[in-house]
Amino acid sequence: MKRLSLLFSIVAITLCLYAQQAYNKAVIGFYNLENLFDTLDDPNKNDEEFLPGGDYQWNTARYTAKLHALSKVISEMAKMDGGLVVLGVSEIENEQVLLDLAASELLHPYHLSVCHHESPDRRGVDVAFFYDASRFKIVSTRAFPTVVPNNPDFITRDQWLMTGVLDGVDTLDIVVNHWPSKSGGEQRSLPGRMAAGRLGRSIADSVLNSRPNAKFIYMGDLNDNPTSKCIMVEMGTKTKPEKLTPTDLYNPMWKLFRDGHGSYAYRDSWEMLDNIIISGALVNAAPGTYRFRTANIFRRDFMFTKTGSYMDYPYRTFAGGNYQGGYSDHLPVYIVLSR
Repeated sequence: MKRLSLLFSIVAITLCLYAQQAYNKAVIGFYNLENLFDTLDDPNKNDEEFLPGGDYQWNTARYTAKLHALSKVISEMAKMDGGLVVLGVSEIENEQVLLDLAASELLHPYHLSVCHHESPDRRGVDVAFFYDASRFKIVSTRAFPTVVPNNPDFITRDQWLMTGVLDGVDTLDIVVNHWPSKSGGEQRSLPGRMAAGRLGRSIADSVLNSRPNAKFIYMGDLNDNPTSKCIMVEMGTKTKPEKLTPTDLYNPMWKLFRDGHGSYAYRDSWEMLDNIIISGALVNAAPGTYRFRTANIFRRDFMFTKTGSYMDYPYRTFAGGNYQGGYSDHLPVYIVLSR
């Protein structure tokens, strides 16, 4: 009887330690979903291409296939050590497409919640968050529009700030965004990204001035590499974790890009358009709280094109206007926090 009682005690202690260990890590990521549109005509959206009679012949079968493809990637991310707690996303038409994705067969077991914002984007695409509501409790949200000086007609996606508490331990301020593209040429489009960078710095300063040790995370498809002026100058990012002050902004994606890695392939070279930038307070966090450990690009063999002119590129939904039936033209990026 004593031996049985001892066995139960050991099992109970093991389970308790396992439960504690399971909540000692957290994965936070970003994924450009490459035009996740539904098949319904929205008069307030520029969705004509993504209709059954549109250029892309976007029908129920293709929409369902897209949901299944994306759910396969995200479900694999959810299996990483620490679990996927927050995933910022871009290029989504509305909240409903995210609810459909969360309810898909592969993602339904993870019970992901959606935090969505309707942006005034000309193409009609938004940014949003998936999050694990059992671990992350939202406190507040706020949208910030990007304004380009002397260009009152400029419109792009808002930058969407979500503040919440992770595992009842740490408050995280997380911004998801999708900077203006280089459509029309890099120099012509530069003012939009410069303005987006200044806005990102302004949001960070607002948060960090009110709470100097705030754990601030800025993520998104910035349509620029970590070495760009928009990121390094306008946002004032640092490239090395040594000697960071709590209010400094550190870009761990810089090292990945320097070493030849990227999240987006263009003209047979890799670019790091998808960035996750963090405050110094998250790098040098107090003991017993969450701190930054590592950053990486999420890659699995099935996410790459195997043949043809796009071989070894991310396996995308459309290439050259032709339907491929893949996942996305971007790879997800993520950071791991631990305590």
